[in-house]
Amino acid sequence: MQIQDLPYPDPGVPDARSGSRFLWWLFRNQLGGQLKSLAWGLLHFLSISALPLCVGVAVQAVVDHSGRRLALAGGLLVLCCIGSALGDTFLHRSAVTNWITAAARVQQLLAHKAANLGSALTRRVAAGEVVAVSTGDVEKIGWFVEAWSRFTAAAVTIVVVCAGMVVYQPQLGVVVAVGLPVLALAALPLLPRATRRADFQREKAGRATELASDTVAGLRVLRGIGGEELFLDRYRRASQEVRHAAVRSARMWSLIAAIQVLLPGLLLIAVVWYGVHLARQGRVEIGELVAVYSSVMILSYPLRHFEEIAMAYSFSRPSATRAARVLSLERAMSAEGSRDRAETGLPAGDLYDPATGLLAPSGRLTAVVCGDPDAAGLLAERLGGHPSEEGTSVLLGGVPLDELPLGSARTAVLVQDKDPVLLSGTLRELLDVPASGAVGAEEALAAAQCSDVLTALVQGSLGAEDPMDARITERGRSLSGGQRQRLALARSLFTDPEVLVLDEPTSAVDSHTEARIAQGVRDLRAGRTTVVFTSSPLLLDHADRVVLVHEGEVTAVGVHRELVRKEPRYRAVVTRETDEEAALNDVLNELEEIEETA
Repeated sequence: MQIQDLPYPDPGVPDARSGSRFLWWLFRNQLGGQLKSLAWGLLHFLSISALPLCVGVAVQAVVDHSGRRLALAGGLLVLCCIGSALGDTFLHRSAVTNWITAAARVQQLLAHKAANLGSALTRRVAAGEVVAVSTGDVEKIGWFVEAWSRFTAAAVTIVVVCAGMVVYQPQLGVVVAVGLPVLALAALPLLPRATRRADFQREKAGRATELASDTVAGLRVLRGIGGEELFLDRYRRASQEVRHAAVRSARMWSLIAAIQVLLPGLLLIAVVWYGVHLARQGRVEIGELVAVYSSVMILSYPLRHFEEIAMAYSFSRPSATRAARVLSLERAMSAEGSRDRAETGLPAGDLYDPATGLLAPSGRLTAVVCGDPDAAGLLAERLGGHPSEEGTSVLLGGVPLDELPLGSARTAVLVQDKDPVLLSGTLRELLDVPASGAVGAEEALAAAQCSDVLTALVQGSLGAEDPMDARITERGRSLSGGQRQRLALARSLFTDPEVLVLDEPTSAVDSHTEARIAQGVRDLRAGRTTVVFTSSPLLLDHADRVVLVHEGEVTAVGVHRELVRKEPRYRAVVTRETDEEAALNDVLNELEEIEETA
């Protein structure tokens, strides 16, 4: 895989059982790139490591007054320099390719997982954690994949050079062959502590990212209630904790780096002292001493890659663990599991939830009243076929949604949650979504009462005469909450799914506009199944059927006016009446029933 071939046609199915297994899975899926980097790395490192031998031959040739050997040494030096330059260039190229392609693979996997889970993802993993995994963690995972090939080339080079030095000059070569593995493994005892500090730093950084995300998302509200400084102080404290953790982690890595500098220096001193002693006794020639001395100096370069791979693994393993935790999340299914249906057609009919007893008849507008907004959100997700928890599957026309592929389930049932997202771009791009074609953009915008929204968009967009070309800022931040809701509702209506589930679609809209929206949705969705979670009397009064869900079960079914009069729990949710008012209404209702019977 080359960079120009990205994205992957299929990023594959990751091994998300642990962070280490996930890294190994990435390595196996990029084996060709790793072998290419290894080959170029060996050319680069072996060419550099051969330079001391050429220098030693040249020095000995001068001592022996041998012009032929001096010319031979010069030719070998030229070849080594060419090999080093070529190896370094293409090693860097292939290593960066491995980094980018690995990061791209992880990002594609995370994007697919987010699309698969939908809104259930942020219910199971904190939003800040998802952002941190998708940004910083992806880079650290790519770093480890990139560093691994250079590390393996460096390790093979050290083994080859040690063996060659033992053959070339056994007495000094044995000292080097014993000392280099000690240098390479010297930092291992410090790695567990360095890893723990890196994990702690990453945990604090994730918490700070989550706080920052929450603060930015609620900045308008925070300014309104005067809580901006409070949240900023919380973020400052979290940021300082990240800084302290980063300093402690850096101290440990600086100690490891110091060891990697100190120990090669001590080995170099030992080799020179012992080599001079052997040279005085005539057991080692000057050229051999120079070659061994230069080799020890040169080998400090590949030895640095042992420190790098240790650091890369320490930082990437917790990142891979977090990525694997997100990638291991699965779409919640019924206890029987999911069996993808082979039929290409989508089911149609009544929408029924066996867990609560909620029934939404086909082709009718059903309003659902829940006293608990969180329970309403979870129930809306269940009706869409992607619940956050396992349980009995919702049925559409008698077909369990768990038996449908995720794409088919979402085509059949569209869920608009309480806080729909508007992506930046033009209004035309916002409405560029899969649709049945039966509903036009103008009809959807009119039903959602978006006329004033279109005017505001045109006024806020320079040179936009057609409202469809007006630009929407990121998440629609330039619009009010009610305007964002209406644009999101228009997008859902334009899609025209078989079943449309709306969770509090008019909570930020004034009553006059809400009444017109209720009538517009009823007219536009005539003959289609629509479920609206709301406690607004204006919407409830337009529903064909109203269902009260209390403590996870359907407790009353009827029409709005009848339920207000006969069902106290329904009336308490819809009218927000107090206990005293509820008791008084019960007495009045009993008196009315007595009068009717009399």
